[in-house]
Amino acid sequence: MKRVEIAETGSWSYPLTPEQGWRLAESGLVSATPSRAAGLWNLTAAGKVGVARVGDIELWITPKLPIERLLFLVGYALDPSGWRDEAVALDARRGLVPAVGQALWRQSERALQRGLLQGYRSVEESSYVLRGRLREADQLRRRYGQVIPMEIRHDDFTVDVAENQILLAATTRMLTVPRLDDESRRRLAALRPRLADVTTLVRGTTLPAWRPTRLNRRYLTALRLAEIVWRATSPEHAPGAIVANGFLFNLNKIFEDFVTVAVSESLHARFGGCAYPQYEAHLDRGELVGIKPDLVWKAGHRIAAVLDAKYKQQQPNDDYYQMLAYCTALDLPRGHLVYAKGAAQPARHVIRHSGVEIVCHALDLTREPSEVLADVARVVDDLAGSARVA
Repeated sequence: MKRVEIAETGSWSYPLTPEQGWRLAESGLVSATPSRAAGLWNLTAAGKVGVARVGDIELWITPKLPIERLLFLVGYALDPSGWRDEAVALDARRGLVPAVGQALWRQSERALQRGLLQGYRSVEESSYVLRGRLREADQLRRRYGQVIPMEIRHDDFTVDVAENQILLAATTRMLTVPRLDDESRRRLAALRPRLADVTTLVRGTTLPAWRPTRLNRRYLTALRLAEIVWRATSPEHAPGAIVANGFLFNLNKIFEDFVTVAVSESLHARFGGCAYPQYEAHLDRGELVGIKPDLVWKAGHRIAAVLDAKYKQQQPNDDYYQMLAYCTALDLPRGHLVYAKGAAQPARHVIRHSGVEIVCHALDLTREPSEVLADVARVVDDLAGSARVA
């Protein structure tokens, strides 16, 4: 297995065979092109970080963000009220995969210290003994008047509940990730027998729904981490069919989700109205050209503001053209772009002849979570304040 390691930013040259190079190019995880030097390929990250096996190559893409900050963005987007990065206890020195693996088994063991969570689950089955209620319609349709077996529905007190299924699913997925450290592999493998009576989720299914309650409070941090592991190891994060057993984060999607969730939460709490992520509208009167801004805010029944998030530091002209189209279609005097650029004052650009103002905000993601959220609050102040003036 050949190991190839590159950073999220910059371009890197590696000696690869033509087959290896083209496999990397087709995976969509990196941009791969033959170099002028014989046998070398130029590799550039394509917006994803993590690790994946591509054929006989083990590909590592290291993030420029601190690992704990990356996990904060992912966790906050999943649940802004329930995520606390200080409770996860990541050992960032180990790298992305070992850090998450260590945190997963530690939090899972802590959750299971007092035994497996149990709960009632509705079960429908055929039985020769009446338990619960008879499903009369199913009995008539399936048994044609026979008395037994009976089609029944009853509540079963079991460990096979959503919370345990999620922990088992994440544990199983994490064990397939390349370069998981030996301690994490041993600890995670030891968790699986404890969850032996829990249903194993097949690949391609979604996680079962759950909600925080008094009963599952000890599971909360472990469940948040489990959801992160599930998303990072899902097939949609590795577009090429030849990519297997990957642990990958799509940085563009993570930043977009974080900004839309954080801005929406702040808008609702402080200014009311209603925020709509991925708002679908049309650019033309014939409704043939669709647009989908990352966030639209409605105050009352009118659209008051539009925002788009961009995980990049530079501000290409295409972003301005896109935002101008949004403002024109939504009949707004200004639009807001949010970049992962570092600390900077908002830049304002007034478009000639139209008078539309495009405001560019910057978030420094390397700062502490409370400081990042304070920067988001300043974006919301500008967005809501300018919307009231309009």
